[in-house]
Amino acid sequence: NDTYYPSSLWGLGNIKAPTAWNANTGDQQVYIGVIDEGIMYWHEDLCGQIWTNPYETENGKDDDGNGYIDDIHGWDFMHMDNTIYDMVDNHGTHVSGTIGGIGNNGKGVIGVSPNVTIISGKFLEGSGFTSDAIKAVDYMTDLKVRHGMNIAATSNSWGGGGYDQGLYDAINRAKAQDILFVAAAGNDGVNTDVNLNYPSCYNLDNIISVAAYNSSESLPSWTNYGATTVDIGAPGVNITSTLPGTSGSSSYGSYSGTSMATPHVSGAVALYKAGNPNATYTQVKNAILNSARPISALTGKCVTGGVLNVESF
Repeated sequence: NDTYYPSSLWGLGNIKAPTAWNANTGDQQVYIGVIDEGIMYWHEDLCGQIWTNPYETENGKDDDGNGYIDDIHGWDFMHMDNTIYDMVDNHGTHVSGTIGGIGNNGKGVIGVSPNVTIISGKFLEGSGFTSDAIKAVDYMTDLKVRHGMNIAATSNSWGGGGYDQGLYDAINRAKAQDILFVAAAGNDGVNTDVNLNYPSCYNLDNIISVAAYNSSESLPSWTNYGATTVDIGAPGVNITSTLPGTSGSSSYGSYSGTSMATPHVSGAVALYKAGNPNATYTQVKNAILNSARPISALTGKCVTGGVLNVESF
């Protein structure tokens, strides 16, 4: 009964999410790290989906010993404080709604995995530094090491800049802890087999690189593609999701980009992991790629030649 479902949420029907929900609507013991802008954590369609750190008390001390004081909902690596929302975080809020907007609450949207817990690793306000992204990736990895949290993936709707060994190493450390790195393929309209895009093109098998397609199942001119460097397509044009409104109110709006395709796949990871909590990152990735539905627009343009399909999740 969500306001924008199904009329404005074409992507969910296209990836067969309603069929999956008959068996599995996710699990709040599955965690997705949103490495992006921050998140409006009190949004009416996100509150309750955003992690509250049970190992930390907001008392000016680092209770859980991870080096971050009062990291209640995650951390802002741009400003190095615990305020994960700074009134400019539209992009991170939008991404989060696609992953895990609350379902069947009579409001707004529903995410691919309507039961999930999202952790904020803010390092962007429009732009940001790779050094801060590295800290955000390591923050999520440390939470899994330190507390055994079932962190299935980080969602990374960003890119740009050249190869960075430090970021490669951080993603590799996440891989060692069974954490997938879901990455936007980029919006330059290029073949990334030839023109590499980072972080989506790092040669690490825990990365899932995501292209965008539209409701007609054709590719927008701006999506990157690559027969070997892009894995799968997901809905990325006119995607309605959660946004901050005025004066702290909840709102909604439509964005386009591989940034919007990426959280569909991140939500799919959460959904699969909910049904298969002991699955390794390799098993989760294989389940997503092997279930892709072929479309002509992606033939020869990504590893699977197809688009996200969660029907059997």
